[in-house]
Amino acid sequence: MPNVGKSTLFNALIRTRKAEAANYPFCTIDPNVGVVVVPDARLGVLSKISSSKKTIPASVEFVDIAGLVKGASEGEGLGNKFLSHIREVDAIVQVVRCFEDENIQHVHGGIDPIRDIEVITTELVLADLASLQKRKDKAEKLARGKDKTAAAELAVAQKLEPHLNAGKPAITCERTLEERKVSREFFLLSDKPTLFACNVAESDMAKADQNPHVGRIRQYVQTHHATEAVVISAQIESDLIDLTPEEQIEYLKGLGVAESGVNHLIRASYHLLGLRTYFTTGEKETRAWTIHQGDTAPRAAGVIHTDFERGFIAAETTSYDDLTRFGSFLKAREAGKVRIEGKDYVVADGDVMEFRFNV
Repeated sequence: MPNVGKSTLFNALIRTRKAEAANYPFCTIDPNVGVVVVPDARLGVLSKISSSKKTIPASVEFVDIAGLVKGASEGEGLGNKFLSHIREVDAIVQVVRCFEDENIQHVHGGIDPIRDIEVITTELVLADLASLQKRKDKAEKLARGKDKTAAAELAVAQKLEPHLNAGKPAITCERTLEERKVSREFFLLSDKPTLFACNVAESDMAKADQNPHVGRIRQYVQTHHATEAVVISAQIESDLIDLTPEEQIEYLKGLGVAESGVNHLIRASYHLLGLRTYFTTGEKETRAWTIHQGDTAPRAAGVIHTDFERGFIAAETTSYDDLTRFGSFLKAREAGKVRIEGKDYVVADGDVMEFRFNV
């Protein structure tokens, strides 16, 4: 919703003040886009082991989209435009206001995060019902002509429609793998993986579990959205922007907070997208490479260069834990902890790899 701290949080994510943050609805009209580094302490350890000259982290792109209000699916508050922005992303982080501040107006006049979540869900579901109806009408016509693809689409649409009509997001509708593959082509807003960010007051961050809104949200989103909630304080993150890493640690320590909530949010978003990390390391550089969960070794090699995937022979592989325990690839190999993996190997998060290929 408007005025929940989205743009303040976005500025903290990308460590700038690029997105306008103001006390009025719709101060964000055009989406702000920022590439965010994925915090990963493993990189520094590997870089030290290899005496690397350069360290390159993984990254993920965040988009700051304006707040939605009740009636957005019918165009209220520039709703159609904002909904189209949501349609273009791979996953959603819904920022939910859990702080009281009489100086920052709420569009509904009071703080009730469950109501806010339900308003947004309703607007996404209503937009999905409208687009699903168009898809269904088209599929019905084509299915009469014995079009198998259209028949499959129609069957999935008929399964989704009553679920959406009940006010439930599409992502919680049970479907087979094949049905999910078909429904991906519908580009439904409520079918996108979603994470909820509970934005609490600065004074609540150290004892977030005692905030009554946070507990309610966690229980609600697990039950109704099959997902999790993370806790952040956009105000704290905003205060950290101009501080050095050392000053940030001291500042958080003074508040009784172990780690920036933004770091947790970034990692949770990365995993929400089904992304995982493997590493390459050497004197030249230590680098985190982004793959999708379930990717095989050749696909992982292709992230570095298509030639690596095309000419893949094998991958020398060890785990981060084993490499750091033995202190080098050589010692890990001597201890029998370096494996030669072939084309069918599914890469695990934290694998450290060297590829053999021939083109």
